[in-house]
Amino acid sequence: MSDDDELTADRLVALTLALEQRRTELQRALEATRDDSRPVELELSIGRLTRMDAMQQQQMAAALRQRLETQLAQVQRALGKLVEGSYGQCASCEEPIGMARLLVKPEAPFCVPCQASR
Repeated sequence: MSDDDELTADRLVALTLALEQRRTELQRALEATRDDSRPVELELSIGRLTRMDAMQQQQMAAALRQRLETQLAQVQRALGKLVEGSYGQCASCEEPIGMARLLVKPEAPFCVPCQASR
């Protein structure tokens, strides 16, 4: 591992802050999409096209929530790995993930080669 890839104490602090900020952003986004992803009430007296549009919007909001929940789970796992002391280690090959990747995506569970093979 080169010096550029080394997880120094300063880098760990910066990555921890980035993960905590990302967690807060994702939690806020999930809260903001809560109402949008609720099922459309069929009893509402709206037109058929309006109902179809509302159902499509609901499905898109539900897909967005699913994506946000997955990202939040990755961030939570990365924060857990920081506590365990295994942060920055690929979940597949157990090699270091690499500083460049962690700076771009601090919650990344895999190194670039393992991610590419998935």
